[in-house]
Amino acid sequence: MAALLGTNTALMLFQGIEQARYPDPVREVALAIIAAALPFQAIYFLIYTFLLEHESMLPPERIRKLGLASALCQVVSYGSLVGVAVMWYHLSSWVGFSFIASSVLAIFLIRNVMAPVEHKTAVVDDAAQPLP
Repeated sequence: MAALLGTNTALMLFQGIEQARYPDPVREVALAIIAAALPFQAIYFLIYTFLLEHESMLPPERIRKLGLASALCQVVSYGSLVGVAVMWYHLSSWVGFSFIASSVLAIFLIRNVMAPVEHKTAVVDDAAQPLP
């Protein structure tokens, strides 16, 4: 998420300068999409930091609500990739298509890797254990 925030901030800065010099409606739409996602990226980090510092003192219901808010912020943040894709696709259809395809694969990968893992406990039968 930090890389996405840094990338979006850099794009807003440098493409915003270009937009001021050479206005382009497609770039403006792309920058608007990215700008709409930036506050959600900041909120994600606030929630993450708050949970790191206070999780032991919070009731489970509050932790669950913060987890849901965090997940929503992640989804909206990933939506900023649409703005980046629009910008790159406007530059070149090959670049745009490559970015879209790799973004979909990367999001699928990270969501699967970061999904909660259920711990299964094995039942140990003492009778099946060999004697030492």
